[in-house]
Amino acid sequence: MSDRKLTTLFLDIGGVLLSNGWGHDFRQKAINHFHLDQEEIEERHSIMFVTYEEGGITLDEYLHRVIFYKKRDFTFNEFRDFMFSLTTPDKEMIPFIKAIKQKYGLKIVAVSNEARELNAYRIKTFELNRLIDYFVSSCYVHIRKPNTRLFELALDIAQVPENEVIYIDDVQIFTEVATGLGIKSICHSSYLSTRNALATLGLPVKQENIEYA
Repeated sequence: MSDRKLTTLFLDIGGVLLSNGWGHDFRQKAINHFHLDQEEIEERHSIMFVTYEEGGITLDEYLHRVIFYKKRDFTFNEFRDFMFSLTTPDKEMIPFIKAIKQKYGLKIVAVSNEARELNAYRIKTFELNRLIDYFVSSCYVHIRKPNTRLFELALDIAQVPENEVIYIDDVQIFTEVATGLGIKSICHSSYLSTRNALATLGLPVKQENIEYA
């Protein structure tokens, strides 16, 4: 049990509430679908993606440099639509976080590395703005995890002390960074493990109180 009331959940989006936005597996699917040269695409992606995810360039600029640097037999819109279509919701985690927010009156803060256009699509499509109170996304604040400043900004924006926060992320090193700042952290691997971890920290939710779509 926590020795202080927990008021806030910091959440990653990709890998917790939704599938990852534009990770290696999704890039591989795009490379296979559009018959691209994997080595070229991955090299160009590695150069450009940090700048894109920090909001330094637009999706048009990213795709121009990484995909459309030469003539293709498919269009920009076809590639973008395929890229966006890969996102799927976690059908257990989203209802669970809704239930835990309702039961305990928690603030929900997204602390995520997300590129602007993909972030906007994901928020709108899956109505994340109805669940999440603040979006501290790398594309908005121009800082990415594992930079500790992203977590410090989230604390400033939410106006909560670190010992009132639990952070959930599927990347262990990011949870370690948050823990180093005094934020209780859970490395998410499954709905059940995260639900059990939150219950241990004093935030249990009964199964019958979770409304699935």
